[in-house]
Amino acid sequence: MLRLHGKEPKYRYVRTREEFEDAVNEFGRSRYRYLHISAHGDPEGMCTTNQEPIDYDELADLLKPHFKNKRLFLSACSMVHQQMAGYLIPETECFSVIGPIDDIEFHKAAIFWASLYHLLFFKNSEKINRARLRDTLSKTADFFQVNMKFFYKTDDGFAEDVVRTASS
Repeated sequence: MLRLHGKEPKYRYVRTREEFEDAVNEFGRSRYRYLHISAHGDPEGMCTTNQEPIDYDELADLLKPHFKNKRLFLSACSMVHQQMAGYLIPETECFSVIGPIDDIEFHKAAIFWASLYHLLFFKNSEKINRARLRDTLSKTADFFQVNMKFFYKTDDGFAEDVVRTASS
């Protein structure tokens, strides 16, 4: 979907923590502003394909050198919540972290993210601002019945926006 919008996404299949660290470092060397992580998640953190856990403070440490004023999109079950944002946003100084509140089925995640990115880049392929991101996220979440949270940096820390809380 991103290539259809003239983007040049880089895809990395990561199985181990070491491969994840390499991918994060590659992202840091790039001029990319958005990182999408699709992983196994739970309320404590994320896991690599080989089930190596990465908790939130470790994730913040890995992202910190590379993530100031960038956006993180997480497609992971039950990972996006207040505690996670409390580690990531202040530590990394990223603009925002977005992802599902609950567990998300793979088929729903695939169509949701493809649709969100299409709609975001359809009107402006150069950048994503908070207002348009929030509006597009809300419409896409409603359409696909996916409960999402949108955490974003503020002058005094971070704020959260629950995008959809209706039952699926």
